[in-house]
Amino acid sequence: MVHRPRRTCTGDLVDTLAVTRRHDLTDAQWAALEPLLPKPKRPGRPSLFSKRQLIDGIRWRVRVGAPWRDIPSCYGSWSAVAGLFRRWQRAGVWAQILTALQARADAAGHIVWDVSVDSTVARAHQHAAGARKRGICRPTRPAGSAANRRTTRSAGPAAG
Repeated sequence: MVHRPRRTCTGDLVDTLAVTRRHDLTDAQWAALEPLLPKPKRPGRPSLFSKRQLIDGIRWRVRVGAPWRDIPSCYGSWSAVAGLFRRWQRAGVWAQILTALQARADAAGHIVWDVSVDSTVARAHQHAAGARKRGICRPTRPAGSAANRRTTRSAGPAAG
C-alpha cells in the first residue's frame, strides 16, 4: 500500500486543483464569477481562505442543507463561510451577482423568457372543500345503542 502525503486546502492554485470536488466551481465558472464579486473595502491582513473556497463552501452548504458547523474544513472555517454569506446577503451582493449573471446569459441568448400557462383544474376532495365539520371527531356508535336513541318525551315508553 502506497501512502501519499495529504495535501491541505489552502486555496492556492496547486492545492485548489487537488481539492476540487465534483460540485465545486470550475475554472471557467470562476472566471465568469470573479469580476462580479465586490472588492475588499478595508486594508489589512488578507483572509486565510480564498473567496473561491468560501463561495464553494456556501454552495456546498446550500446544496446539502447541512448546518453551518458541518461545512468541510477544506472550504475554510464554518464561521468564515457563514460570515461571508451573511454579510453579502445583508448588503444585497447575492442579488447583484444573480442580476449580472442573468443579464450576461440573456445577452448571449442562453435564457428563453417564454411563459407557459397551464389551465389544468385541480379539484380538492369533498372533505377539504367545506364539508360538514360537526361530528368529524365523534366516534361512531352502533345503530341500536342506547346513546343513539332520542330521549325526548315523545320517544319515551307509553304511560298507561
